[in-house]
Amino acid sequence: MSKDMSYAAVMARKGEIMKKAVGLDYEQFERDGIVFDYEAMMTGTGYSLEDVIDIQRASCVSQTPLYEMKNLTKLARMYAAEGKGARIFIKDEAANPSGSFKVRRAAISVHHAKKLGYKGVIAATSGNYGAAVASQAAMHGLDCIILQECYDSKGKGQPEIIEKARKCEAFGAEVVQLSVGPELFYTFLRLLEETGYFNASLYTPFGIAGVESLGYELAEQMKALEGKYPDAVVVTNAGGGNLTGTARGLKKAGANETEIIGASVDLSGLHMASDEQFNKKSFTTGHTGFGIPFTTWPDRSDVPRSAARPLRYIDRYVTISQGEVFYMTESLAQVEGMERGPAGNTSLAAAFAIAKEMDEDQIIVVQETEYTGAGKHIAPQLSFAKENGIAVLVGDPKDNIPGQNIILPENPGLISIKNLDLNRIRKSYIKNALHGRLDDTLSANEMNYIEEETRADSDFISLVINELRSE
Repeated sequence: MSKDMSYAAVMARKGEIMKKAVGLDYEQFERDGIVFDYEAMMTGTGYSLEDVIDIQRASCVSQTPLYEMKNLTKLARMYAAEGKGARIFIKDEAANPSGSFKVRRAAISVHHAKKLGYKGVIAATSGNYGAAVASQAAMHGLDCIILQECYDSKGKGQPEIIEKARKCEAFGAEVVQLSVGPELFYTFLRLLEETGYFNASLYTPFGIAGVESLGYELAEQMKALEGKYPDAVVVTNAGGGNLTGTARGLKKAGANETEIIGASVDLSGLHMASDEQFNKKSFTTGHTGFGIPFTTWPDRSDVPRSAARPLRYIDRYVTISQGEVFYMTESLAQVEGMERGPAGNTSLAAAFAIAKEMDEDQIIVVQETEYTGAGKHIAPQLSFAKENGIAVLVGDPKDNIPGQNIILPENPGLISIKNLDLNRIRKSYIKNALHGRLDDTLSANEMNYIEEETRADSDFISLVINELRSE
């Protein structure tokens, strides 16, 4: 008798499919109540940081250059108060084989899949991670399937996502392109079950362990170059893995005083799962449509427990507008002679604004760049935006309204960040973590767990719970 492959039946087998496809029993990390042992899950990969570095170097991954952006620093100082304008550095992750830091994640996942005897890997992603998995699968002789959510119901797809599909196919992957909606996760589960391939999810501990080498390497390079660790590192934040892994690596290097700043493109008001709004945005990752929900509830990912938990590490969370990122992308090319893709330039635009607040002798690092290609360039992105009813204007980015306009700054002095209220984000996390248990008394273990998850003390958590009870 053939297996029931209906939507309801496949979704009901979700836990069983995931366990088989990741080769990891997440139940072993669950503790009492809402608690799970995060550090036990991370060490449960069986790979130390030294192992991760060895695996990546054997796969031609990592050891990317760290460049000082002297001309952008000079430009920032022109618009900063006297004595202000930190030195800006960039970690050029575009130098990796697939053109982004995501290959650090993929190197560990694909290595692990091959070690366990899987014949292929599958990843559901519309970002650079697809190309990263495809690249590593090609290098290690595994089959590869990439699922992309790339079209609206009219079959219109964003140039950047189409570009990434071409990149995956160039590495020999089979690319399954879907329209926006719930079919992505169902199709993902069905393919995992039908093929028996490894789930090379962005959110497994293998993937996050792979990013730790980035933070570690960055800290070591800066210490060797300047004799000190950076004062601040800006990380483009989407699903939280980039920030989590980088922060863990920095701390393993000893850079405990470095401020960890998350930066996302402001897409407030747009719904990522909306067919009508799907093509109203010009950025497919590194935006608040992923950054906020995955920070306030990490376990919404495609594995039972996400290893990407940004609230454990983030010191400051800022947003920047689409027009400001486009402007900085052009500036990087025309002032520094480096042409790179949009995701890393999100944190670069934020770093440019933050550098103006910092002292001249301080150092701020943008921890990634990404490759660029035909669909990632500014011209096709802005043309697509116009085709979808978005006004492209020159003016003050403060007039930016996501889904209605893109404001290119009149001058670089107008580039500025918005600070998000981390306590408000912590409150949302606590609400999600309690799953409606507002009338229950938390155990000591549960209270300690929320303190670790949010980096808040028990008084703040108790205050939030009381506020939630009164709402």
